[in-house]
Amino acid sequence: KPCPLCDEAKEVLEPYKRRFILQEVDITLPENSAWYDKYKYDIPVFHLNGEFLMKHQVDIQKFEDQLMKLELQNY
Repeated sequence: KPCPLCDEAKEVLEPYKRRFILQEVDITLPENSAWYDKYKYDIPVFHLNGEFLMKHQVDIQKFEDQLMKLELQNY
């Protein structure tokens, strides 16, 4: 904190907030040291449904495509 890159990503994802649950992970907390070791130079990092999706910034087309796939699987 602060994390301007994270704030920017959350703004981009705002229109989709009814279609997924955003879970933020503070990688600086001791219990998240594995995430810190893995991603300390790559924030923000995005996982969707437990799978790595993208890092550094939101690729909105990739996000939309993967979100749509998940939604179709759940029907």
